[in-house]
Amino acid sequence: MKKIAYRLVYNRKHCLNKRGMALVQIEAYLERKKKYFSTQVYLTPAQWDDRRCLVRRHPNADGLNQLLRRQVEHLERTELQLRQQSARVTLGDLKTALRDEGSRHSFIAFCRREVAAAPLKESTRRNHLTTLALMEDFRRDIAFEDVTFELITAFEHYLRARGYHPNTIAKHLKHLKRQVNVAINKDCMEIGRYPFRKYKIKTVENKHSHLTPDELRRLEALRPEGRQAHLRHTLDAFLFCCYAGLRYSDFNSLTGAALVSIGRHTWLEYRSVKTHAEVRLPIYLLFGGRGLDILRRYAGRLDDFFRLPNNSNVNKQLQALARLAGVQKHVTFHTARHTNATLLVYSGVNITTVQKLLGHKSVKTTQGYAYVMDMTVVYDLEKSAARRRR
Repeated sequence: MKKIAYRLVYNRKHCLNKRGMALVQIEAYLERKKKYFSTQVYLTPAQWDDRRCLVRRHPNADGLNQLLRRQVEHLERTELQLRQQSARVTLGDLKTALRDEGSRHSFIAFCRREVAAAPLKESTRRNHLTTLALMEDFRRDIAFEDVTFELITAFEHYLRARGYHPNTIAKHLKHLKRQVNVAINKDCMEIGRYPFRKYKIKTVENKHSHLTPDELRRLEALRPEGRQAHLRHTLDAFLFCCYAGLRYSDFNSLTGAALVSIGRHTWLEYRSVKTHAEVRLPIYLLFGGRGLDILRRYAGRLDDFFRLPNNSNVNKQLQALARLAGVQKHVTFHTARHTNATLLVYSGVNITTVQKLLGHKSVKTTQGYAYVMDMTVVYDLEKSAARRRR
């Protein structure tokens, strides 16, 4: 069986990049077939000796020539290992072996395997995969030894340059930190090289938006028709969550069985997808029982009502609905939850009661909603002033 012949080739496609440089590749030749392997070395035409296949006139010519020789030697060693396993070795076998070897040393490939195997919710899995896709856009090949403090800061700058919100950047960096911790726990990285030791993930206070009573009335009066008729389901789901204070994930987890009769009244019982807290809502009392009016319109098909498209599409539909209603505000599905909390407190409901209705484990979480504390202060002062006038 013939041995594979290797040689260095510069600018095989006869095309320079924007910096006037081209790639050096390793050509592997066997039985009139060729495959090419990248060396990741880019040079100007003047820096390559085509006759001797060497780097020249480069400040680090000696080092680059040693690097190129080592890469050719690595291919020859890989071929030798393959021949010890099989009498016949093809160029395809060589390429597959190098790809598998690269995958074992690739931090991104490791992360993809871990995300696929981890017991995550599907939405969380997609979020982690989005982070990995962004990392690949930022830098195509990332080995374990490349994951340093400098790489993390460079990735942060890259996301900022693409216009991501600081809290979105923080979310992606938290995903990255989780995978780094897994790699350390599985002895793929040394704990002494922990890149997050001196790096602090930064977030900013998020001002949650909510609807005013007038804005809520405008959406309630909206009747999508014609080409907008398909928006009715999303509108009803959003309004129901304004009355019930549900998250998108909790709404989508409901079935008709979540509606239970206690005495003569209808309650909603569910377990929060996010916090696993048990929540019981007397929906006949919330916002004058308007949530029940919506449920009656979907009688016999409640399971379909409690199913929405993905959150991104729903938010786009809500923006269209807001424009139709003349609401000059960025509306997302989570706006419904903030609207519920804010309007309940404004109407005089005690904040600890709102905490229970929203399924928050701590009242501090409820206090974090936009204007909730301001509304509490205003309501308490108004009550005090009313008592003094009596």
